[in-house]
Order: sequence, then C-alpha cells, then structure tokens
Amino acid sequence: MTEISPSFRHELMKISEGCTNCGLCEKECAFLEKYGSPKEIADRYTPEDITGTAMAFECSLCGLCASVCPVKVDPGVMFLEMRREAVRYGCGDFPEHKTILGYERRGTSKLYSYYALPDSCSTVFFPGCVLPGTRPDKTLAIYQELRKAEPSLGIVLDCCTKPSHDLGRDLYFNEMFNEMRGYLVHNGVQKILVACPSCYKVFDRYGQDLTVEIVYEHIAPDLLSNGSTIKGCVTVQDPCVTRYDEHIQTAVRRLISSKGLTVKEMDHHGRNTICCGEGGAAGFVAPDFAGEWGEIRRKESGTNRIITYCAGCSYYLDKATQTSHILDVLFEPEAAMAGKVRASRAPFTYLNRLRLKRRLKQLVKPSVTRERDFTAQETKKDNGMLKKILPLVLIICAISAIHLTGAIEYLDQDRLRAWISGYGVLAPFIYMLIYTITPALFFPGLPLTVIGGILFGPIWGVVYTIIGATAGACLAFLISRYLTRDWIEAKLKKSRWRELDQKVEQHGWKVVALTRLVPLFPFNLLNYAFGLTKIRFVHYAVVSFVCMLPATIAFIVFSSSLLDLVKGEVSWTFLTGILLVIIVSLIPVIYRKRKLKEIE
Repeated sequence: MTEISPSFRHELMKISEGCTNCGLCEKECAFLEKYGSPKEIADRYTPEDITGTAMAFECSLCGLCASVCPVKVDPGVMFLEMRREAVRYGCGDFPEHKTILGYERRGTSKLYSYYALPDSCSTVFFPGCVLPGTRPDKTLAIYQELRKAEPSLGIVLDCCTKPSHDLGRDLYFNEMFNEMRGYLVHNGVQKILVACPSCYKVFDRYGQDLTVEIVYEHIAPDLLSNGSTIKGCVTVQDPCVTRYDEHIQTAVRRLISSKGLTVKEMDHHGRNTICCGEGGAAGFVAPDFAGEWGEIRRKESGTNRIITYCAGCSYYLDKATQTSHILDVLFEPEAAMAGKVRASRAPFTYLNRLRLKRRLKQLVKPSVTRERDFTAQETKKDNGMLKKILPLVLIICAISAIHLTGAIEYLDQDRLRAWISGYGVLAPFIYMLIYTITPALFFPGLPLTVIGGILFGPIWGVVYTIIGATAGACLAFLISRYLTRDWIEAKLKKSRWRELDQKVEQHGWKVVALTRLVPLFPFNLLNYAFGLTKIRFVHYAVVSFVCMLPATIAFIVFSSSLLDLVKGEVSWTFLTGILLVIIVSLIPVIYRKRKLKEIE
C-alpha cells in the first residue's frame, strides 16, 4: 500500500478541515473551476491515487486562491506538496518539462555561471537567468549604477533553481540552492540584490542568513535615461510571487511615476494580482489555463500598456496585449511606450549571457571568482553517454560476432530474399500480421522494421511495413475505444491524457499528425490514447498512415542495406538511409527548440 508523506498528509488535513466550499477561489481560477474546491480535491484524494497528483502540475501556484480565501487557507501549499509526492513516487517526470529544466541546468552550468566578488564584498547583484539574456546591456547598466553607491558590490550570474522547486524536485532544489548559498556566506556575502521577483521569493524564503532586496528599491529615479520623461497612462502587472510585498509594488510605481506616467490599476493588482501564465510551469502541461490568465489581463488593461518588473511576465503577457518591462521604461521611455523596444529571444539570449559574462570579466576586478561546476547528485547521469553509444556498440558487437562465427555466409541478402519468396504471398502476409499485433501487445516495432527492410528491400519493405504499422495502430485504437477503456485510462497520467483529449477536441486530426511526428506519449500507448478521444476513426487511420510514412521510409531504406554493411560494403542505400534517419530524428529536436524559444 502506498504511504503518503507526513507533510502531504498534514496539508490535506488542513485544507479538508479549513476550506468551507464558499466558491470564491473557484470563481477566480479556471483550474479550480474545473477540478472543484480545494476541500473537494483534498477529500477525494487517496494514497492509491498517487498518479492522480499529476493534476497538481496544472496549477500555476500563483497564490490567488489563498489571497481571496475568507478563512485564510492556502491550497497552493497542498498542490506543491502533491507535486513533491508525485516526484517521490516517480510520477512527476513529464517530457513537457524537459525544456524548462534544460534551461535551468544551463543557467547553473560552468559555461553560463560567473561569480565576481571584489574585496570586502558583502552585497552581490543577482540578476537571474532571463534578464541577462533578454536585456544584457540594461543588466550591466543597472550593475554599474549600483556600484556607484557601493563600489564593493559583487555580481553573480547563476540560477536560483525555482523551476525545480515549483516542479516538486525538492532534493535537487535544496542541494543546488544550499550549495550556492553556502558559497556566498562562506565568502562574506550578507545581502542579495535581485532583479527577478522569482529569485526574490526563493532567497527570501530559503536564504537563511542572507537578506534579500529587489533592485527597484535602490534605483534613484533621476539616474537613468538622463531624467527624460514622457506622458501617458499605464497599468502594472504585479508578479504573483510578490503579491504580499507591498514595499516592492510601491517602489516600482514610484519609478514609473518618475517617468511622467500615470498608473491606472487593473481590477487584479497588488495582493490580488493574477498569474501571467508562466507560474509553476503550468503552461507546459495545461496551456489553456495559462492562456486564460493572459486573456483576463488583456481585458483588464484595456488600451493601457502593461508595465511589469518580471522578465517572464513581460514575455508571456506581450503575447496577449502590449507589455513592457520596467527597465525598458526606465532606459527607453519613448520607445517602450511606442512598443519599439524588442527584447532578445533564443538563441540570441544564450549569446547575450555569454557576452555579458565576458564584459564582466573585463570590467570587474574581483578577489574571488568562480564558474559553478557543482551539480546535484539527482541530475548526474553517469550512464548518459553509455545510452547514447549503446546502439553503436551493439551493432559493432553483432557484426563482429557474425564474422567470428562464420554466420555471414548465411546472411547473403539475395539468398534470404530467395528463401522468403519461396513462401509466396504468405511471407508478406505473415510479416504484416505480426506487425499488426505487435503494437497492441506493447512490443517495440523498430526490430520488425529492420527485419522488413532486410527481407523485403527498400521498396516492398516500405509497403508492407506501413500497412502493418497502420493496421496495428488502428487495432489498438479500436480495442481502446470499444473494449478496454477503463484499463487504458488507468495507464495514462491523468493530466497528460486530459490535455491530449482537449487538444483533439480543439484541433482534431492535426494533433494526430503532430504526435506521430513529435511523440508526446510512447508510440504504443499513444495508439490506445487516441481511442479514448472523440476523433473519427477514418481521420485517425489516414493521418497515422501519412505521418508514419516518413519514418518508415527512413528506417526501411537504412535497414535494407545493413547486410552490405556487415560484409564491409558501404552502399549509397546505406548513406541515403542514414541521412533520412537523421532528418526524421531532427523533427522532435526542432520542435523542442521552437518551444524553448517561447519561454526565453
């Protein structure tokens, strides 16, 4: 029987006993409107429902529910504990999170990190990850301005690892953050000046002996942009992590007013601010919920430009309505109000971070420096390289074994095909029948594809394989739809299944096409998953056939020349197959890079 942790049990009990089902938080939040009140969610949870905690990854953890709660319960803590519980039991690993976690790992890497601590340094500027990439020149300018008041001010380019914190990866977060905190304290640092509200939240909660302040409380209004002003009316997006930090909200509005701008507040601001859509990495698994926050902001801001002091909020909200970062307004007020300031995006963000690091090495003369090479044990994958080269090792071993045993004389391709042709029409029929059954039994199809290429060649191998693969996908679809629906639903992580179902309902066959080219589920499970959706069978079958064809052609052409390779011959068919396999393999890579650009 599954045991839940004491901390999670405590939060469930607090919400169950404290929530009155008044409905106020549900009116404010699409997530709660869909899944029910915090009390209902807590009461229906059972230890056996550990995979159900996947639902918690759709919550933005913005804290609005706690802010509007008349009895002051905080459901966000329960949802964060749900995430941690999912991670503890191995149910919190979502492929959709690879993008943000990869971005985080780069931020803490030796390549992008840099610590520069001058003599007598007790305070450091910590600009975070996004700002140095999107606005490197302004990041450097802020640092230089701050150094005028405090010449011994150091600077740290690193990541606070809040993404891991919010995704429930507690062990990794604690190890990474505490290593950084320990290094700073050991070198005499007492105060952190941050530019990112998320970094502020992390240092404020976990910094222990370190005090944290945000730079917008330290910037003199008349120091930037030569004191130039501009007339106009704007509104302010307070990041949800600072909803209770009135001193930060006041400082930002003071800076905005210093530029001659008038602030007109939206309905949701300050304590009752709403998420931009980025919070809690919810947008990766529940983009519809994230999009609803942006739509609310578009309506509330009206014709007024939104000013925010979070680079993430600036990027996400600018998709919905006109939005600027506070630094754009301070340095380039006219251009910002005209919408002519463009923040950098990937891959230029990475180049900007490296360029900023190089500039700092030239400008700052520290007594202590480091490029962080510490990695928490949780992410060290000693077998990572082995996994990458394992297929090559196996191929080399197989070829060597064939030569050493003398089996090569039996692997003449013409002899094998002559043997197959002796079975007449039964040979391809048996092959296609086996391929049809294989996906339904969750067996891998790639070995069969290789056999098909060897036995039937690059033309008929494609014909028989695509027919078998399509028939297998259709068989699993029909089994799921009409025979084993409950069992299949239990195998699917609920939030990911709901997202697939919603996307199919909105976009139909296009989702089938995308998932065939860029897998979001394991291939065999995907066949069953589509059977649970409302997509028409004919559309599913046709699109599956068309979108599986490129990979089929690539692997059949490649495998049809493998016996030549065994004999030491490198044919044009083999080289063409390799090229096609590379092209097909690049499709998901390109897709993930496009998704990465959306967050940087």
